[in-house]
Amino acid sequence: MLRQQIQNIPMEIMRTVVAIAETGSMSKAAEKLSLSQPAISAQVKRLQGLIGGELFTRTANGTSLTELGKLALQQARRIIDANDQLLRLGGSDRSSMRRLGITQLLAPRLFDESSKESLAGVFVFAEHSSEIRRGLLEGFIDVACLFLLEGFGQDLEDRIVSEFEFETNWVKSRDFVARPGAPIPIITLPEDDWMIGPLDRSDIAYRIVLRSSDSAVRMSAVRAGFGVSAMPGALAAPDLVKSKDYYLPKLPPSRAVVCVREGRDDSDVKQLAKRLSALLASLNADKGRASRS
Repeated sequence: MLRQQIQNIPMEIMRTVVAIAETGSMSKAAEKLSLSQPAISAQVKRLQGLIGGELFTRTANGTSLTELGKLALQQARRIIDANDQLLRLGGSDRSSMRRLGITQLLAPRLFDESSKESLAGVFVFAEHSSEIRRGLLEGFIDVACLFLLEGFGQDLEDRIVSEFEFETNWVKSRDFVARPGAPIPIITLPEDDWMIGPLDRSDIAYRIVLRSSDSAVRMSAVRAGFGVSAMPGALAAPDLVKSKDYYLPKLPPSRAVVCVREGRDDSDVKQLAKRLSALLASLNADKGRASRS
C-alpha cells in the first residue's frame, strides 16, 4: 500500500497570513515582512491550494478574511506560538548555542568531570537514549552521547564518531531477595529491551513493578528493594550489587556511541564530541581497573 505523502506548511507562510490579517493589506504585509508583493501573493496561493479554498477577499477598504481565512488565522497563530515556544527552550540567546543530547545515565558523570566554562554556550538535553536518538535524527541535537540496543542504530552509522562497548549487569539492592517460584520483579524504562528481550527468550517469568524514563527514579526503586534492573556495569553506583544470580539471563553488552548531526563540522562541535569520547574512554579505563582489582 502506498504511503500518503506528508505535506508541511512553511512557517513563513503562517507569518504571512497573520501579517495580512493584522495590516489588512498585502502590500503592507509585504513591507512588514521585508518581502515583495509577488512573493506574498505566491505564498497565499500556495496555502490556498493546500487548504482548498480562498482565504482573503479584496474590498474597498483593503483585504479581509473569508470564513475559511478566519479559521486559518486561528491555526496560524497557534502554530507560530508553538514554534516560538520551542525555540525558547534553550533561552533567549541562541546565536551560538550548541545542543548536546546525553543519556541520563551519563549526564551526572559529565557534570562531575566538566567545569562551567567548558559547557558555556551548550544547551544540555538529558533524556532516555531513544529520545536523544530521535532528537539527533530530527536535527534538534548537534552532538549526542547515547546507548544503542543490539541490532539498532543503522540510521546513525554515518553520524558515529566514536563508540565503546560496556558489560551490561543486573543490579539490585544489597538486601533484595527473590521469592522462590515468584515472577522476578523488574524495574524498567520505556522502549526497553535490555532486560525484557533476554527474559522472554529465556522463558523466565517476570512482572514489571515500575517503568520510568527517569534513571534517578529507577535507581531509587532498586535501592528500596522493589525489584532488579539493568544498566552498564561501569555506571552502577557502589551501593548497588551487580547480580549474577542463576535465575537471571546473561545480558547483551551496552554499545555507547558519540554522534554528530549531519552538517555540523564546526570546531566547537568537534571539541564537544571529543570531550564526550574522552568521558566514555575514562569509563572504559575504570572498568579495566575494576576487573583487575
